Amino acid sequence: MTIAGYIGFYILISPLLILILAGYWKLFEKAGRRGWEALIPVYHLYIMLKLSQRPLWLLLLLLIPGINFIISIGILVDFIKSFGKVGIGQITMSVLLPFIFIPKWGFDKNTRYVGPSGSSDFREQYRDLDKSRVREWTEAILFAVIAATVIRGLFLEAFTIPTSSMESSLMVGDFLFVSKINYGARLPMTPIAFPFAHHTMPLMGTRAYWDGVKLPYYRLPGFSEVKRGDAVVFNYPMDADSPFYRPVDKQENYIKRCEAAPGDTIKMEYGQVYVNNRLIANPPNGEMEYRVRTDGSENVFDRGTQYDLHLEDIQQFTKVDFTVNTTAKSAEKLKAYPHIKAVKPDIKLRGVYDPEVFPHDPHFRWNEDNIGPIIIPRVGWTVKLDSTTMPFYRRAIEVYENNKVRVNGKEFLINGIKTNSYTFKMNYYWMMGDNRHNSEDSRFWGFVPEDHIVGKAVFVWMSWDANSPSWCKIRWDRVFRRIN
Repeated sequence: MTIAGYIGFYILISPLLILILAGYWKLFEKAGRRGWEALIPVYHLYIMLKLSQRPLWLLLLLLIPGINFIISIGILVDFIKSFGKVGIGQITMSVLLPFIFIPKWGFDKNTRYVGPSGSSDFREQYRDLDKSRVREWTEAILFAVIAATVIRGLFLEAFTIPTSSMESSLMVGDFLFVSKINYGARLPMTPIAFPFAHHTMPLMGTRAYWDGVKLPYYRLPGFSEVKRGDAVVFNYPMDADSPFYRPVDKQENYIKRCEAAPGDTIKMEYGQVYVNNRLIANPPNGEMEYRVRTDGSENVFDRGTQYDLHLEDIQQFTKVDFTVNTTAKSAEKLKAYPHIKAVKPDIKLRGVYDPEVFPHDPHFRWNEDNIGPIIIPRVGWTVKLDSTTMPFYRRAIEVYENNKVRVNGKEFLINGIKTNSYTFKMNYYWMMGDNRHNSEDSRFWGFVPEDHIVGKAVFVWMSWDANSPSWCKIRWDRVFRRIN
């Protein structure tokens, strides 16, 4: 989504947010608190827990992706019950339509604070609606799971950066939210699955879904299409193969940057990306491998230097020659360090063949820094089938669009019918990591089909630096940071 799109989106939802905050302000005042406390993030949840007399340690669970959805909903439910809203219909509406019912109750003169919902006095007052504690918690958890599943599936989902393929744009330890509404939420294709477990059950290691029931791909309307430059979460297409054979929506979640959209022509020359013959600037915070020459001094890359300049994957080849992975900005700073003689990008030459690089064909002597040109398929595009195009498009035709392909010499049969062309039924994308020499992406396995798109990464809400030498591991400069 463009900047104008973001502005339009926030203008669109701002009245709803104002209504919710105004409702909380009035409810806080009815409970004897100051209304402005409702405007302070996290602190307002602390006050809500106190008003409902629930344990404050629940705030710690908000740091756990997935669990935080359930806890947030539980805090809201306990809070509105403290105002006598104990009916299942009232609870449901407070979660699904908070912009209507929170302000309604806040400004309603008949709504008053009746006491903490977690207290024994409250249970005595509402004993005609009272349930056993086990039943109460069971229903609360069930309701929270259903509500969180709807929110997670249709609106926002928490995601954690586990690898360095997007550094330093996105860091290992970043906790971010992925918007499903930007591109339109994809409805479940494997509907029978354990809540919040993506493809594997925690601890048990067994499958968290049953693929005996499969639904066709369908996506709700969104605000925009996937654009070049977007940080996109998608299902890893190669999980369709052995040993996993996972259905599309249960394949591993990857996050990369869209470098080419349907119908684009992409190529790389000496590490630089060109789309439709136009040079595309490298991500400003992206990383790559640099060759570093020193004067041979010992301990050139001490721990402090490595951390300050974010030097990763340091490898030594001779007494004076090293390679390091870092950003262009850090590479420039490194040149000024004592004992450093030269720093330059470690780019592979054209013609040096890497069999791991797409399309894995020695006729195309490509490597991760020199690829293409490749035309990205779009829906309705017809490609001529021959020995030069089949290496690129056979997997899309056969695996992603579910056709039986057979090659007999120079003849091509699709679903048993001889043909010399194929028209694509889906759009495809070319995804690459910002950490160009430490990313498994489209350069190695090709196109990402549109039905694999999960959503757009929109902002980092927490960032944890496990390698920080400080006692404080939180990267405060990244908290609530919008993703570019």
